[in-house]
Amino acid sequence: MTKEEPVVAGIDLGSTYTKAAVLARDRVVGTGITPTIVDLDAAAADALGEALQAAGMSRSDLDMTVSTGYGRRGVDIADHQVDEIYAKARAAKWLGSPWGPVRTVIDIGGQDSKVIRLDEAGDMDTFLMNTKCAAGTGRFLEQMAKVLGVPLEELGEIGEGAEHPVELSSTCIVMAESEVISLIAQRRPVKDIVAGIHRSVAERVGNMVKQIGVEEVVFFDGGPARNVGVKKALEEFRGAELYVPKNPQVSAAIGAAIVARDILREGKLPDGKPLEGIEAENPIDHWEGPPAGGGGQ
Repeated sequence: MTKEEPVVAGIDLGSTYTKAAVLARDRVVGTGITPTIVDLDAAAADALGEALQAAGMSRSDLDMTVSTGYGRRGVDIADHQVDEIYAKARAAKWLGSPWGPVRTVIDIGGQDSKVIRLDEAGDMDTFLMNTKCAAGTGRFLEQMAKVLGVPLEELGEIGEGAEHPVELSSTCIVMAESEVISLIAQRRPVKDIVAGIHRSVAERVGNMVKQIGVEEVVFFDGGPARNVGVKKALEEFRGAELYVPKNPQVSAAIGAAIVARDILREGKLPDGKPLEGIEAENPIDHWEGPPAGGGGQ
């Protein structure tokens, strides 16, 4: 079952977008991103198809596909599934940074945010995850952009140069929306409101970082990592620079692909069970990666 140079794919079915990455010869050769829809199989197929097209390959070239994300169990296209936190940790270790090994991962997703601490070997040590409220997530930023009537992709630049950033007292997305509407009515400059929104996200996520205990180097991924305003606000809150990978939105998909590569190379699943005899239609739903506080890979 082992293969020296496997061609593998990872699919991350997130709450907002579905991402895919194809890995060959130990490098990412293609990626794809598509909105997550009710038909998870269709979303996975679209993202994977885009990644394969970018790689100049077809599904028949793939030796294994591993899915991750909240919808990972809802697709038939994957041979195995892996927890998204573990996938993020694997990607951060593999991608690394120009400043040295990654020790902390900050991930802001569509509906939740996570902070993962890696040990000295680059394996997951512990993590914190916010799933109770959309504040401090991509959904929060998306809703605030709609209220302000500005494109989400321009939000980061709009807040630059703000002289008097507002303070948002509400952490609830619904209450914050009302607060922003009130600020607009008060004719507060849009850049000051946007800067305040970024600071609100930074404070929410930054407190999670403080709680888990940050270690350098800090790796910042997820779609909102492309927002320069959020990155700057987090850096100011932390007092240190964050490293953002080239394509932060697809890191979990890359991590899932790395898991697929390792399964084929080592001939065993991540939990140590031998790969021989494991049927593709019976994915490893029982395996969720190491628990919080536990090491391993």
